Amino acid sequence: MDIPGSEILKSKKFTEKLIKNIKANLDAIAKKVKLMHVCGTHEHTISKYGLRSLLPEGIEIVSGPGCPVCVCPAADIDKAIELGKRKDTVITTFGDMIRVPASNISLSELKAEGSDIRIVYGPNDAVKIAKQNPNKEVIFFAIGFETTVPLIGYELKTNPPSNFSVICAHKLIPAALELLISIDRLNIDGFISPGHVATIIGLKPFELFSKSYRVPNVVAGFEPNDVLLGILMLLKQIKSKKYETINEYSRVVKSEGNEVAQNVISEVFKSTVSPWRGIGRILDGGLAIKEKYAEFDADKKFDIEINDAQDIPPGCSCHLVMTGKIYPNECKLFRKTCTPINPIGPCMVSQEGTCSIYYKYHSD
Repeated sequence: MDIPGSEILKSKKFTEKLIKNIKANLDAIAKKVKLMHVCGTHEHTISKYGLRSLLPEGIEIVSGPGCPVCVCPAADIDKAIELGKRKDTVITTFGDMIRVPASNISLSELKAEGSDIRIVYGPNDAVKIAKQNPNKEVIFFAIGFETTVPLIGYELKTNPPSNFSVICAHKLIPAALELLISIDRLNIDGFISPGHVATIIGLKPFELFSKSYRVPNVVAGFEPNDVLLGILMLLKQIKSKKYETINEYSRVVKSEGNEVAQNVISEVFKSTVSPWRGIGRILDGGLAIKEKYAEFDADKKFDIEINDAQDIPPGCSCHLVMTGKIYPNECKLFRKTCTPINPIGPCMVSQEGTCSIYYKYHSD
């Protein structure tokens, strides 16, 4: 199937054609189909443009753990909070991260108490702050999926100042997908995989699911018609029972990915068993800084140990939302005690958090 250009992807006629073909393929399958995406940006597109309402009743699209802020364990945030309490430290991180609840308080609340917590656009800003404040320890709280990892890797490779270090809380998407396949009762018929992650890692890491698990996988972009085309591609595979990993986002994603970025990642980081908030420890689910760059690893530099961190507050159902078991409005806290102004769970904080997206675009 030819992949349309960006102009066609914005065409209403093309949308209508996609919906018609989706219905025809679903009718041929003659059973209910459940698809999962693992990207907050995909959920944002689906909810903002009401794509679920356009689809036939026999298709269900559920959200997976597609928000790096949401899956960051409370223990890592607690670690940043403990370091932030020191008078000689500056904690730097992305904007969404400072409001995520930890075991007791958030980084935002710590900032209100007088600690030096700063929002930055990226690790280079944190390095600049370290150079400007040689008498302070500047710590960058690094979160994100594969997309943001090369930026931190580059900074560590290029001799940052000795007062700079990183809390490495990066997560890896393919390992999470493999775990989701194994969860009982989820019964996922196909995955819509994140185009921005594939831009870095390419298609090969995703091929495991179609080849070994016989679950079709489409790497999709973020226009509404990208998502609809991705759904159509999945349905065609389910109908034909020929399972592949297909690149819908070929105008951006190369099959080999970004090899320069991959080289930076492999030089600076190693995969490791990693805890995902609300999901558990995932083999090869995260990254750790290699020994060569240990002097910039905040875990080793400061030797802070966190015990009894609380990932999911009482009554919160973020863990069920992030594994596609329920929708946000099925949580008893949603829109009541848990709102974007007063987030109880991590899914209500970030713009990529499923609960936050539902709050903004769904009336129920």
